[in-house]
Amino acid sequence: MPSRLFAPIELRSLTLNNRVVVAPMCQYSAHDGVANDWHLMHMGQFAVAGCGLFITEATGVVPEGRITPGCLGLWNDEQEEALGRIIRFAKDYGNAAMGIQLAHAGRKASTQSPWEGGAPQSADGGGWSEIVGPSAIPFADGWPVPRELDAAGLARVKQGFVDAAKRADRAGFDLVEIHAAHGYLLHTFLSPISNQRTDDYGGSLENRMRFPMEVFEAIRAVWPEDKPLGIRISATDWIDGGWEIDDSVAFAMALEEMGCDFIHVSSGGLDPAQEITAGPGYQVGLCAEITSVTDMATIAVGMIDEPKQAETIVSSGQADMIALGRPMLLNPHWAWRASVELRADAPFPRQYQRAHPSLSALPVPGNPPKKK
Repeated sequence: MPSRLFAPIELRSLTLNNRVVVAPMCQYSAHDGVANDWHLMHMGQFAVAGCGLFITEATGVVPEGRITPGCLGLWNDEQEEALGRIIRFAKDYGNAAMGIQLAHAGRKASTQSPWEGGAPQSADGGGWSEIVGPSAIPFADGWPVPRELDAAGLARVKQGFVDAAKRADRAGFDLVEIHAAHGYLLHTFLSPISNQRTDDYGGSLENRMRFPMEVFEAIRAVWPEDKPLGIRISATDWIDGGWEIDDSVAFAMALEEMGCDFIHVSSGGLDPAQEITAGPGYQVGLCAEITSVTDMATIAVGMIDEPKQAETIVSSGQADMIALGRPMLLNPHWAWRASVELRADAPFPRQYQRAHPSLSALPVPGNPPKKK
């Protein structure tokens, strides 16, 4: 039976070569939000590595929306041009569609990079003077208290997403993913743990979904009609009384009605009190519940390391696509290995084609062909 993982999939006018997705992975290596040669190498290697889709790391839509001072941004011309340079490389030499994750870190912004400890970082230490959130509730003990966003603050955030989406289009990205997971700003609006507002953006499920849906609607209005727009969510907070899978199902169904093309199903990250029992494919069941009630494409992620595991998830209908993060860092050519194991085809750049088992008889430049 042909591999389902390596079958094409259509998202609006975009056709992905296969259903292998490189998940967003922060590199903490930008300068003032500007991509550099590290990002060209990082993104470029995946653009040519046989995957169907690559999604950039969380890219801040405003300066204070970055997780760390080393995170990518997309609020000025220099940042747009730097990312455009990478996308031009990907279009000239690559075979993967290129997506960007637009994000605002909210109350988890202004921290050190992981190799510096990951602690909150003040303005004196290179961070910024203020972080924001739906309510004045810190992420954890010892973390700064965010300023509760007022009407002007909400408008600034929304406009930041809109402007970044316009820049992403001009830079040449094929797809946008809105980050509403892992305890960052839009996720904190969704969860009753972090959102204790008493206005139209807090309280009921409908009210807590309101601002993330307004952001989605505003981006959809400016993002080209033929290009896919999706979202990444935490399907559960893993905390009693928090955001649950039933809430995620309702959110997904509402987004689908607004023209959402895909939903990337992760979990957790909202609060240190979370209790997660992680294991191979531990989030797949969450994705499957959303897959069962929507027609839009779903992406499963989380400890999906092996090709046959990924194939089973897709072929059994639990998800439409599979995203890999850490396994891709360890083995950027994961898709090629998987295609061999599953007896499928994955695109190769012509410079690397002689490495593929089916093409091993081709002569290597500079060496004579092997005698039969």
